[in-house]
Amino acid sequence: MKILLNHERRDCAGSCSAGYGVPAHSPGSFKTYVENHMSTLRPLSIALLSALAFAPSAFAQDTTPADTASGKRIAIVGGGAILQPKSDPAPGLKVDGGTAPTLSASWYVNDNMAVELWGAADKFNHRVRGDAGKIGTVEQQPIALSGQYHFGAADSVMRPFLGLGYYESNFSNEDISAGGPHVGLDTSKGAIATAGMDFNINPRWFARADVRYLKGDAGINVAGQSTGTELTLDPWTVGFGLGARF
Repeated sequence: MKILLNHERRDCAGSCSAGYGVPAHSPGSFKTYVENHMSTLRPLSIALLSALAFAPSAFAQDTTPADTASGKRIAIVGGGAILQPKSDPAPGLKVDGGTAPTLSASWYVNDNMAVELWGAADKFNHRVRGDAGKIGTVEQQPIALSGQYHFGAADSVMRPFLGLGYYESNFSNEDISAGGPHVGLDTSKGAIATAGMDFNINPRWFARADVRYLKGDAGINVAGQSTGTELTLDPWTVGFGLGARF
C-alpha cells in the first residue's frame, strides 16, 4: 500500500494541477503558463474597457430632453368662482353673492404674454334683498377677453400674473318686480382687471387662484322700456381652478 501511494504522488507531481488548472511544475513553467494566458486576456480586457468608455455617449444619445412648460401655447382652466357685488346698487337694496363654474382658454404669444377668454360656464344666481327681507332673484353670466402678463420663467413653481380687458355680463330671469311691471336689467359692459397666481404641478398641469374686478353698470328697464337709470354692482370674483397646457 505504501508503495502504491508513493507511486501516485510521483505521478501527480509531474502532471497534476496545483489549483485552477495550473500545472504544478517549476516556477519557470508557471511563469510561462501565465504569460500564455495573459496574451488571451489582454484583447478581452481592451474590448471591455472600450465598451465602458463608449457606453455613456450611447445612453446620452438615447435620452430624450426633459419636458418643459416653455413653448406650450394653449392653456385650458376649469374651476369655480364666487361673485360678490362691491357695493349696494341702491339705498336699502342689497344683492347677495353667487357661485358658478368657470372656464377659460388662453393663447400664449410667448412664455409671458397671453390672451385669455374667460367666462362663467353657468349663471351666477343672486338674491336681492330689501330692508323688509327678500325681494327676488336675478341671474348673470359674464364673459371677458383680456390680455395678461405672466411673470417669471414658464417652469417656475409659482407664477403671478396680471390682466386687463373688456367684459360683458348678461342678466336674465329677473324676478324683482314684487308684483308690479317686470323689472329687467340690460347687459352690463365695462373693464375687467385680473390678478392671479399659477402653481405648476408639472410641465403640463397647474393649479390657479385669481381675483377679478368687473367695472360696469347695467341699465334698468321696466316693462321693456328703458328708465335711463343704471344699476352699479362692480362685482369682485374669487376663483380657483385646475389647468392644462398644450
